[in-house]
Amino acid sequence: DQVYIANIVKCRPPGNRDPHAEEAAACRPYLLRQIELVRPALILSAGRVSAHNLLGSEDSVGRLRGRTHRFQPGDIPLIVTYHPAYLLRRPLEKAKSWQDLQAAYRVLNGIID
Repeated sequence: DQVYIANIVKCRPPGNRDPHAEEAAACRPYLLRQIELVRPALILSAGRVSAHNLLGSEDSVGRLRGRTHRFQPGDIPLIVTYHPAYLLRRPLEKAKSWQDLQAAYRVLNGIID
C-alpha cells in the first residue's frame, strides 16, 4: 500500500541488457500514466538507467545522488541512489545508499536539509 515499484521499460530486454533509448521512449507513456495514477509523494530512482530516463541526464549516479531532484510532470521530489545489483558488486557503497534512503525519509517527512 505504501510502495509501488515500476520499471522504465515494461518488458525485459533480451539478455537482460540495458534498454535502448527507443525502447524506453516507447514505454514512457505507460510509465507516465503509472506515475499519474499512483501519485507518489517521492520517487526513488535506483540506478543509472532509471536516473538517466527520469531526469533526462547523462550524469553518473554518483553525481546525481546527494540532492533532491524534481520529476516533471508533477514536480515530484526524486532521490537518486545506486541499483541493488550494483550494491551486490560494490558492497562498500551501501553506506551511500543508506544516506540516500535517509534523505528520502527526510523529504517524505518534511525534514528537508
